[in-house]
Amino acid sequence: MKALLAYSRVVDRISNGIGLIVMYSIFILMGILLWSSFSKTFFTPSLWTLEMAQFTMVAYYMLGGAYSILIGSNVRMDLFYSNWSLRRKASIDCITISFLVFYLCVLIYGALGSTAYSLGYWGKFPIEFFMGLATGSEEIGRLERSSTAWRPYIWPIKLIMIAGLFLILLQALSELVKDIARALGMKIPEPKL
Repeated sequence: MKALLAYSRVVDRISNGIGLIVMYSIFILMGILLWSSFSKTFFTPSLWTLEMAQFTMVAYYMLGGAYSILIGSNVRMDLFYSNWSLRRKASIDCITISFLVFYLCVLIYGALGSTAYSLGYWGKFPIEFFMGLATGSEEIGRLERSSTAWRPYIWPIKLIMIAGLFLILLQALSELVKDIARALGMKIPEPKL
């Protein structure tokens, strides 16, 4: 259990560090939207602002997800939960986090397929495609672009989504480890973030 709790501490530090950095990207989003308003008022409207604002918001949301789980800012239904003991809460959380882990694995698999498609892969086995890219047996095909006037490539934001989902998965597993320890009656010190 000590090794699992050490894993949990490392993941908590990573989630905290990335979360503290990513939370400032809201200012980038504000700058993009401010430029959009300014350019529409005084100049020719910029083609890139709306889509870049959407991409920035996706990065903010996806990369900040693990931090959100770490600090417990996710939404809970407190109808019964708040009156339970710490051990009972941890036992129930072990079950719900298991569902979350399964859901995240499905999302990651779908995101890999979508990213492979955006890199020009038309087959049915995206994981083999990425393994082939790593070994040199696969090549990137025609890159997917947005259908807007700006026409940016789509694969960078899809890679950010995969990274965010992977970080959320790591943090969910960290929470599962902590909940198992709490359910067993172990004292878990507050993380030193």
